[in-house]
Amino acid sequence: MLPLLPLIGCTGHEITATPRDAEGFLPWSNAAPEYRIAAGDRVRVQYLLTPELNEVALVAPDGQVALRAAGRVDVAGRTLSEAEAAITQASRRYLTHPVVTLGIEEAAGSVVLVGGMVRNPGQHPLPARRGALEAVIRAGGFTDEARLSEVVLIRRGPGDLPMMRTLDLRAFVSGTAPEDVPLAAGDIVYVPRSRIAEVNLWIDQYVNRLIPFSRNFSYSINRIPTVGGAF
Repeated sequence: MLPLLPLIGCTGHEITATPRDAEGFLPWSNAAPEYRIAAGDRVRVQYLLTPELNEVALVAPDGQVALRAAGRVDVAGRTLSEAEAAITQASRRYLTHPVVTLGIEEAAGSVVLVGGMVRNPGQHPLPARRGALEAVIRAGGFTDEARLSEVVLIRRGPGDLPMMRTLDLRAFVSGTAPEDVPLAAGDIVYVPRSRIAEVNLWIDQYVNRLIPFSRNFSYSINRIPTVGGAF
C-alpha cells in the first residue's frame, strides 16, 4: 500500500475511484485484515519452557523490539505470526528449543491515514474497530468542499496488494445507509473534493487570477448595429 501514499499526501487533489474491482486493486473483501505490529505498540512475549524470560516490550520507532532472550528483532509491519517466528529464530542464539507466544498488550501504534477534504489530514489513532465517519471526525471533520457521497477507502489486501471501495457517508449520516464500514489499522480514508468546489476552484484559478479584466465588465450579445453605427 506504500506506493499509494504520495497520492494521498496531495490532499487537495482529486482521485478517481471505482467502488469495486478498480484497475490495479483487488476485489474488496469485508474480512478484517490480520493485524500488523506498528511502532509504539506494546507486545507481550511469553516463553513456554522458560517463563522467567516473559516480558512486555515496547516497539521502538525504528520498528525493533529489544528482548532479553532474543536481542533486537524487527517486528514492525509484520503480523503476529510473522513476528513470533522472527523472535523464535532470534531466541535460538540463547535457548535450545524456544517456544514463543506473542500477543498485543497495547496497540498504541494502530493508526489510519485520513486525507483530502478534511480539516486536519494525516495519521490519526484507531483505538478500536471504529468507522470511517469517526476517523473523519478525528481528522477535524469535513471541509465545505468535501464530497461526502464518494469517500474512498483503501486497505491492504491479500499478498500486500491494495483493495479499494467508496463509501456514501452522506447517506449514512442521513440514516438512509444501514451502517458505516469498520476500519482496520493501516487503512487510508480519502475525502475527494466536491464537483461544485472543483468548478469554483477552476473559476478562481483560470478566470479570476489569469484573465486581466474587471469582474464588472459587461457586454451585449446578439444586438445588430444600425446603418449609422449605433446599436
